[in-house]
Amino acid sequence: MHALSHGTTSTPTIIAVPPALSLPVIETAFPRKFHPYWPRLREETRAWLLGKRLMPADKVEEHADGLCYTDLMAGYYIGAPDDVLQAIADYSAWFFVWDDRHDRDIVHGRAAAWLRLKDRLHRALDSPGDHLDHGDPVVAGLADSVERLYAFLPGGWNDRFARHFHEVIEAYDREFRNRTEGIVPTVEEYLELRRLTFAHWIWTDLLEPSAGRELPDEVRQNPAYRKAALLSQEFAAWYNDLCSLPKEMAGSEVHNLGISLVIHEELALEEAITEVRRRVEECISEFQDAERDALRFADTLDDGTVGGKETSAAVRACVGNMRNWFSSVYWFHHESGRYRVDSWDDRSTPPYVDNEAAGES
Repeated sequence: MHALSHGTTSTPTIIAVPPALSLPVIETAFPRKFHPYWPRLREETRAWLLGKRLMPADKVEEHADGLCYTDLMAGYYIGAPDDVLQAIADYSAWFFVWDDRHDRDIVHGRAAAWLRLKDRLHRALDSPGDHLDHGDPVVAGLADSVERLYAFLPGGWNDRFARHFHEVIEAYDREFRNRTEGIVPTVEEYLELRRLTFAHWIWTDLLEPSAGRELPDEVRQNPAYRKAALLSQEFAAWYNDLCSLPKEMAGSEVHNLGISLVIHEELALEEAITEVRRRVEECISEFQDAERDALRFADTLDDGTVGGKETSAAVRACVGNMRNWFSSVYWFHHESGRYRVDSWDDRSTPPYVDNEAAGES
């Protein structure tokens, strides 16, 4: 099986998908789509990363396009207004940079720097306008991206997004402590933590501005809608674990479903990989059932009123994009330089990261 990598040219490059990571059902039953704004999106996010000093100019030039962060979002939030997709893509790129900063703080034992950053991120999330010019680019970048996201829907959505991301920040702090102390969480502990560090509910929240409508609580909490949303995110998190296991083992990571299975379930590495793959495939089949239920639920919301029709259409759009997440995540992992650990000079140090201390001002 092959992925098409757009790279930095107009001619796609064929990249082979390793058999151990190949999922034929994704390639046949989940057609890949791209938002038509995608080429401009890539240019604008590259400029944003540079302007916000989130990556050094040489890293932006050499790695930004090849990391495919914008491709991931352009394959997910289909139908989003261009300005919404741009804000989401910039926030997503920021998220990857923050994730790398978190990793480097752990690797270099910068506990005090991490605690300062954690506190600043909480404050920037609550009052982004006050942090747009913060001296730490990671703080200022979050402030800029979330202030733009907050403009699209009413305050209730903003409060929910902030609440969910506060939980993500705290989960990253738990991961920091686990890695620093060499604690491998049990499988159940890991699954609970992963739903936060992967930001399951953040990416689900962002389906709503993409659809142009805040969904009522009773709609979002409906079992059919919630199950489809959770399965789409679980697939993404566990497939990421499957693909990033070599990188994370090289970097002495402790947070990966495969690692938890080896340590706590006493599986051999190959057995653990097989089990993670089984869970990934189970997510796909269960989603296809949940998707049908969620679309039937959407039909029941169209009660003949204008509001009912609009809510029904928004739910259908959200569920359609949950489906898009499967193909976007799948191809991203085979096109992005983020997972090509075998090509790095140092398997434990990604070539696209700034390995120096940052944000100390």
